[in-house]
Amino acid sequence: MKIGILSDTHGSLIQTKKALDAMGDCDLILHLGDVIYHGPRNPLFESYEPAKLAEYLKDKDIVYVKGNCDSDVDAMVTGKDLSHKERLIDLDGFKIYAVHGYEESFEERLEKAKKLGANLLCFGHSHKKLFKKFDGIDVINPGSTSLAKDGMNSCAIYEDGNCEFINLD
Repeated sequence: MKIGILSDTHGSLIQTKKALDAMGDCDLILHLGDVIYHGPRNPLFESYEPAKLAEYLKDKDIVYVKGNCDSDVDAMVTGKDLSHKERLIDLDGFKIYAVHGYEESFEERLEKAKKLGANLLCFGHSHKKLFKKFDGIDVINPGSTSLAKDGMNSCAIYEDGNCEFINLD
């Protein structure tokens, strides 16, 4: 099972296209929030094209969680469901707990994933990549496609218990 994971696209059409192209065919593509708006703490950047990104995403088969910068208007212009702050996705018994990750601590996220019986915990928000196993649960933060805070714009592919970060620069 191949899972493509991206987060914090913040309105960058170019970087989102790069991520989706690089991930290729996946059984599931998961966007961990902050889809359209760049946010008040982030700079406007050259590839910021929110209207074009919204149009581009309309026909893409992506499962979303709501980020702190996502709003009702983002859902309206993309035609996507951005109402879920968290999701539990069951792929033939493999459970993924997905959340943007700004309302709770890492420990609270991990505890909730354990309670839900998740095999994989995915979160975004920090714009910093992470792949590590905690208490038997694989944990991934794919970083940010467009506003990395760790030096590399990225997305991730999770397959067979392994994570590959894709450099989008």
